[in-house]
Amino acid sequence: MASTGLLLGGFLLVHAAGNSSIFWGRDAFLSYAEHLHALGPLVSVFEITLLAVFSLHVVTGLALALENIKARSSRYVVQHSAGGRTLGSRTMPYTGLVILGFIWMHLQNVHFTDHHSRTIADIVSTILANPAYTVLYGLGLLALALHISHGFWSMFQSIGLNHPRYDRLIRVSAWIGCGFIVSIFFVIVLLLISNSNWLGQLA
Repeated sequence: MASTGLLLGGFLLVHAAGNSSIFWGRDAFLSYAEHLHALGPLVSVFEITLLAVFSLHVVTGLALALENIKARSSRYVVQHSAGGRTLGSRTMPYTGLVILGFIWMHLQNVHFTDHHSRTIADIVSTILANPAYTVLYGLGLLALALHISHGFWSMFQSIGLNHPRYDRLIRVSAWIGCGFIVSIFFVIVLLLISNSNWLGQLA
């Protein structure tokens, strides 16, 4: 779980950094997309690898959730946190399922669509000009923020990078990393909400 989470966290960081090219305008964003497509077969290899890692993460997460349910036949009489019990940790299975649905919607809208007659900038602009999709994307990002806010910290714990003296620092660092990644996506969405023609006007 920690290993696949680390790889997915790395992907999120790279994806956020790449998407941030949109802040420099339409041309910069399109140039970034063209550089990715220029990698040719490597893109397919990366996509298959990412799918395998994500699938393993989902299956492992569901297995752990079921094990926890079986191990505890009844609810605790007293809810007490030992330090790692947070809203993020309590809702990991649920936010994970929301993220799964969000990713499927995102792939349907962006990846499995016509890229011959429209640029990726036009596709993204059209999607986020729809209020319904904007709300769904916002909810998906909120679920992602909640999920990785605990996931990053838990990952450090799982791989043994923890110590009572530094646990607070690790937790704060995890929150900062989570906030940095998710805030980039949120700012992009907010900019496009404020002006649905934002991408077109930055040509």
